[in-house]
Amino acid sequence: MTERAPANIGSGRQLFVDDHWIAKIDGATRRLQSPIARESVLQGDRRWDHDSVAFMRTFRDGDRYRAWYRCDAVSAPEVMNPRWSAYTESQDGIHWEKPDLGIIEFEGSRENNLVWMGPGANMAPFRDDNPDAPDEQRYKAVVRDKDVFAMASPDGVNWKLMQEEPVLTDRPFDSFNVPFWDAQTGRYVIYTRGVDGTGIFKGGVRWIRRATSPDFIHWSELESIETGEVPDEHLYTNSCVVYKRAPNTYLMFPSRYVIEHTPDPTWPHGNGVNDIVFMSSRDGLHFDRSFKEAILRPGLDRENWHERGVYMETGILHTSPEEMSMYASDHWRYPTTRIRRYTFRTDGFVAVNAGYGGGELVTHPLVFEGSELEVNYSTSAAGSLRIEVQDTEGHPIPGLTINDCPEMFGDEIEGAITWNSGAALGDQAGKPVRLRFALKDADLFAFRFRPTGS
Repeated sequence: MTERAPANIGSGRQLFVDDHWIAKIDGATRRLQSPIARESVLQGDRRWDHDSVAFMRTFRDGDRYRAWYRCDAVSAPEVMNPRWSAYTESQDGIHWEKPDLGIIEFEGSRENNLVWMGPGANMAPFRDDNPDAPDEQRYKAVVRDKDVFAMASPDGVNWKLMQEEPVLTDRPFDSFNVPFWDAQTGRYVIYTRGVDGTGIFKGGVRWIRRATSPDFIHWSELESIETGEVPDEHLYTNSCVVYKRAPNTYLMFPSRYVIEHTPDPTWPHGNGVNDIVFMSSRDGLHFDRSFKEAILRPGLDRENWHERGVYMETGILHTSPEEMSMYASDHWRYPTTRIRRYTFRTDGFVAVNAGYGGGELVTHPLVFEGSELEVNYSTSAAGSLRIEVQDTEGHPIPGLTINDCPEMFGDEIEGAITWNSGAALGDQAGKPVRLRFALKDADLFAFRFRPTGS
């Protein structure tokens, strides 16, 4: 097995979105999962948003889900190319309300859910969990005109520019630029549309860049994210998030633009078609691209088969213990433009899968805290999962062997593993160990160590 220094994971949850933990694998493989299309949750049904709803940023905030989205009313004759920002909220992530906020006047009335009418567009808000952030700046955002401007708000609905001057000027920014507070690095991060230093696309394709900041005003130079290879695909609208259940994991859902494929040559807005791909990172700069297939296809709906037909919105909501909700645009550029909900199994972006013939996975060495092993897994009726704890040389630890582990079968998000010997897993806490997973007709999504019964 490949030798690597033991990594201290504490009690943090570990996903298989990349091969970081895999020292040896036999008869099993990592498989990208596909989301399930659910209901349409947001439509353009107001005068100010009837031409499009898009570029939604959503997160849980206290006892509710909150979201901000771009709305267009291109038929409004008095405004040139209007792209406003509106607010919506939900108790369950399915039914979204557009409250009358009384903040901005539109056509003689303040009975609307508008929160920003410029300067700038494509507003991307977040709750600032920086412990040093003042209450009047508890929410922050960026908007883009030709450049990027910083904004702040005490409540997420009353917004002001933090300064008149832009904070990023190294164009282009004509996409949805995503900022957030990164607790792992203790800095603000933004992901933007990307080109290289010569002013052309990186490697000849559209790409994604990152910058960091200590104060949301002064930013480092934008640098292109890395994927371990020369990019050969156009990537838009990165939709980057930190996955809250595994905060050391950055997930990205870029829109992949394939200009060589044009389903309808008469489409007036340009050539090409797009889908959504999946990438992950452990440092926010170097991203794993082991999955080249789409995580979200345009699907059976022909009105999604054109350039920029589908965009993944930004944010992952845990709408039940077993389910994560994400959102994507439908029918972009059509009168029926809307945002649809999609669901994944909790932690279920990638599974280590073995068929009926069985397979095994052995991890690199790790050091943990806790006394109980928790796994997110699913088997068939005939399938099973068993786990062994080994020393760094790959020798089974007495009492924690495969033969001591009863067959686990079923479907659990946080299943607890026990061994028939009664051996105490907690005795190995603080020591470097490996895990051996034996699967039969089963999927393994994640694992972590925890105190007993937690």
